[in-house]
Amino acid sequence: QVQPVESGGGLVQAGGSLRLSCAATGRSFNRKAMAWFRQAPGNEREFVGSIAWNGGPTLYSDSVKGRFTISRDNAKKTVLLQMNNLEPEDTAIYYCAASRVDFAGISSRVYDYDDWGQGTQVTVSS
Repeated sequence: QVQPVESGGGLVQAGGSLRLSCAATGRSFNRKAMAWFRQAPGNEREFVGSIAWNGGPTLYSDSVKGRFTISRDNAKKTVLLQMNNLEPEDTAIYYCAASRVDFAGISSRVYDYDDWGQGTQVTVSS
């Protein structure tokens, strides 16, 4: 297991930036595609972005494309989500997740990820 642990959430004004970090402990981290999802109150969990096991291909939801950037450092077993030009609609709990399958392709489906962190709250004020 990867056992992701998220950090870096907080309160920010609209137009501001935050950087979320996901730290992993498992040996298999380097073989896992990683993703960020978010969930606002009353809403289903929503895909934000994902990155391949080797840091190559990335995928973003249309709502964050051009504003958010996902990256990873396999030596440090971390995944970062740089969030710029934040909007109130970005307010949610953000979750880091590891792919169910080793060397999996990047995916936006919740089902393709089976190792989830506890989440970190991001609040964007208008």
